[in-house]
Order: sequence, then C-alpha cells, then structure tokens
Amino acid sequence: MKISPQDLKQVVVFQHATDEDLELILKNSITRSIEEGSFFFMQGDEAHYLYILTSGQVKLMQSNPNGQQVNLRTIYPWQMFGALGAVRTDGAAYPASAQTLEDSTALATPSLFLRSMLETRPYLSFDLMNLMTSYIQEMQARYRELATERVEQRVANALVRLAGQSGIKSDKEAGIELSFSRQDLAEMTGTTLYTVSRLLSDWERRGIIKTGREKILVLNPHELVRIADGQV
Repeated sequence: MKISPQDLKQVVVFQHATDEDLELILKNSITRSIEEGSFFFMQGDEAHYLYILTSGQVKLMQSNPNGQQVNLRTIYPWQMFGALGAVRTDGAAYPASAQTLEDSTALATPSLFLRSMLETRPYLSFDLMNLMTSYIQEMQARYRELATERVEQRVANALVRLAGQSGIKSDKEAGIELSFSRQDLAEMTGTTLYTVSRLLSDWERRGIIKTGREKILVLNPHELVRIADGQV
C-alpha cells in the first residue's frame, strides 16, 4: 500500500500540515507489518518510533507489577500511537504495549526526526498537544468510571464508546458490529471475564446485544446508553 500526503491528512496531528512536510515525513519513515497477536512494541521498550496505523487494529495495554493488564484504548487506521514515549528527549520508554488484534500495518517515524520536526513546525507541536490533551481527558473519564460507576455501567459505557469509535453497520442484521474479545472488554473495564460474560449473556437474553466469536452486535444502543447512565 503506497501512502500519499493526502492519506496522512486523515491523521489528526497532520490535518494542517503542508504537502511538502508530509512528503518529508513519508521519506523519513518506514512501513512495518505485524501479524495478529504480535507486538509493535512492549511496555518498557526504548521509544525509537512514533506509529501511524494504516490498516488493522491495535490495542494499547499496560501491566502493573503484579502482572495484571489494563486495556487503555484501541487504535484504528489513521490514528497515532506511541507518541508519548517518542516525543520525549530523555531516552524514554513506551509506557504501554501495542498488540495487534488482527494483521496490521503502520508507518513508523523515527523519534529523532519527529522531534526535529516539532522544533521547527509549531503547528505540529500544537496539534500534538491537543491530541495528548484529549487522551488525558479520556483517561480521566475512564478512571472516574472505575472509581464511581457500577460494573454494568462501565461495560455498557465501553460498548457505547467502541460503537462510536469503530462500530460497523452489520450487513446481515440491524445493528452495530464490534470486533473484540470478552477478555479485552474485561481488561478495558477493570473487571473479570466471568462478570463480563454474565452481563453480556443477560443483555443478549434481553435483546440488547448479540454475541459471537470475538464479536458483539449491538442491537439496541439506546438501552445500552440508559444502562451506562445508570437509568436501569
């Protein structure tokens, strides 16, 4: 797949970039393709590259000292990941691991080159700062959910959020199709696989969702929103 400057303008940070700057980024970047279940980088690896996903899906996850994993967010095509480690100048490491959910390809831009671009292109620094701010706000909302909401609200919130970010209208049934495992959903919401399975089974009986192998079809998003808001 040949990437053009117009392709890169789909990336939030590059929306205001000139074609000349985008050509320069492409010239200094490489393409990496990773099989499903493998990693672009591991938590603690030296942050040598910033990545832009061009195809596939990637989940960012963080492990605590006890080995417990938390799914931070899912990355979709033309979204950036690995930026937090790559833009620091103190020999930083990636704070999370990036694992593919399917065969995936990404554009990898060297950290040193990226930092030189940020120093001479203020618009890039500003747009990257806005992106980092939105990530921080999202994490704050996630922490608030973990601290104050019941588990069924957290799981419903996650499904509503994922439906808005990556849901695909089903060709076979009236609904929004999501592709991820129950374990991913458990890690995302700070609960157990058993609890997620119990909730999904209950919601399936009530006609709110339909489950399949690593797929969830949202049939009644309005009812999910009501659960997420604590109205049920």
